[in-house]
Amino acid sequence: MAGVFEVEVDGVEHDHGLEHHDEPNQFDVSKLSPEEKWRVEHARMHAKHKGHEAMHAEMVLILIVTLVVAQLVLVQWKQRHPKSYNLVTLFQMWVVPLYFTTKLHWWRFLTTWFIFSVITAYISYRATRKPLACTTPRLVYKWFLLLYKISYATGIVGYSVVMFTLFGINLIFRIKPEDAMDFGVSLLFYGLYYGVLGRDFAEMCADFMASTVGYYSASGMPTKHLSDNICAVCGQPILVDVSEEGIIENTYRLSCNHVFHEFCIRGWCIVGKKQMCPYCKEKVDLKRMFSNPWERPHVMYGQLLDWLRYLVAWQPVIIGFVQGINYVLGLE
Repeated sequence: MAGVFEVEVDGVEHDHGLEHHDEPNQFDVSKLSPEEKWRVEHARMHAKHKGHEAMHAEMVLILIVTLVVAQLVLVQWKQRHPKSYNLVTLFQMWVVPLYFTTKLHWWRFLTTWFIFSVITAYISYRATRKPLACTTPRLVYKWFLLLYKISYATGIVGYSVVMFTLFGINLIFRIKPEDAMDFGVSLLFYGLYYGVLGRDFAEMCADFMASTVGYYSASGMPTKHLSDNICAVCGQPILVDVSEEGIIENTYRLSCNHVFHEFCIRGWCIVGKKQMCPYCKEKVDLKRMFSNPWERPHVMYGQLLDWLRYLVAWQPVIIGFVQGINYVLGLE
């Protein structure tokens, strides 16, 4: 059955270019195009909220105050109780997008989320076992470093597609602007989301494995003495000299003269967000460790992911809290 609605704004009938039927102020919504339906909904929204300027100003004020207070609370929480803050943030990052994508039936994202969750759960399980298997640290860092590079490449491709679409390059390949933009934004979202989530899981695993090995302690001195030919991240011998070129991986020497496996120190510094020596806690000179200029953007990309964590994990919660306040106060 076709629906018939009446739209009136400021006492004047708005037809928005629509043809009328039996009565002069009614029309059949089912026969409208998507653009015309949007225009009708826009007119109905204005008619519904007419004369509510004071209420809208109060809602904006509530939003601003809530955002400021929430930011202060989150900063203090992170400074005073970093472990609980990181754990809750990781849970938020993992669950909040799942709720919205399930509600919107985004099956492609749900499929990738399920694959990521299964593999990461297995990797995290291996990282939290005691005693720690000798192959686990390298497995963990290889997986998260691979995930980090894939997310980095996906984000770059998505951003490039968006920029090409804005400049109209998609028309050369006869691709519709809306299709190209949707594809670029989707890739950008995948890259940023899994990049943030992977770094958080990697940091958790890095802390647990390093403390299990015994060469690293978050507070205090190491529980073991580090030999010259032992990697403080994984606790395994170093077989390749710093001056030699390795077949699979090289050996890195930090400014404090401690040496590590390539995959271990890359995972520790980039993926695990630990920019200090795992043994003596001296600050790592990233410019010296990454002499190739093409490798430095990975560090900048990691900082970008840190900035986006608040937007993905906490912004929906804050907005939901604001909506709850408006509902209690009877604001609409």
